Amino acid sequence: MTVRIAYIEEPPFYWTGDDGRATGADIELAEAVLRAIGISPIEYHLTSFAELLPGVQEGRWDMNVPIFVTVERAQQVAFSVPVWSIGDGFLVRSGNPKALTSYAAVAARSDARLGLIPGQVQVAAAKAAGVSDDQILLFKDQPEAVAAMMAGKVDAFAATAIGNRATARTNPAVEAVDVDGGKSEAGLIGAFSFSKSNPDLLHAVNMQLRHYLGTPDHRAGMARYGFTAAEIDGVISPTAPEA
Repeated sequence: MTVRIAYIEEPPFYWTGDDGRATGADIELAEAVLRAIGISPIEYHLTSFAELLPGVQEGRWDMNVPIFVTVERAQQVAFSVPVWSIGDGFLVRSGNPKALTSYAAVAARSDARLGLIPGQVQVAAAKAAGVSDDQILLFKDQPEAVAAMMAGKVDAFAATAIGNRATARTNPAVEAVDVDGGKSEAGLIGAFSFSKSNPDLLHAVNMQLRHYLGTPDHRAGMARYGFTAAEIDGVISPTAPEA
């Protein structure tokens, strides 16, 4: 049985390696779980964030890499048990010249511009904190947003704290800043997602996730990509419900 997984370019969770193959913390997690339940081969489909949910709904692939769980998204797809809990962060130019440490700090400066990706939870978080539409610039993906920040078009790019830390480690011209209050959006938990018409695969994945999450092998694998114990412990539950 072949399972098709869609992913986007967002290190350290998932991205295309120099060899052209999908790689990252959540790619390794997917492979460990699927192989444990006897699924091989695994096909990877690079797509855009906007296409993740429609693609799995329409059967273009069988599951998506983990993204944040929200009530609105859960109306469209079936989520697995959570696999991580992560806060928001900003990527800013080195020195953080406008001292942007929260969405409220962006809202308080009319000259501050914030880069965001449409449909991601950071858009709602920014607007809830008072960031105005004319302060927001939208980009198709993380690489485009970071390039715009480096070109001076935005002062900060909002995404996951861990993803921004990974980007900052490879680019000395930028730094990552954890956003104050960055876990306010439903705890910001992430999970794999599936078509609601594919309950058998969801059930099998959930069963194995419950066995695997929090094990020494799982923790070691995630640590290689910069995940901390807190980002894993926040979702470990022996009585996690079926998604």
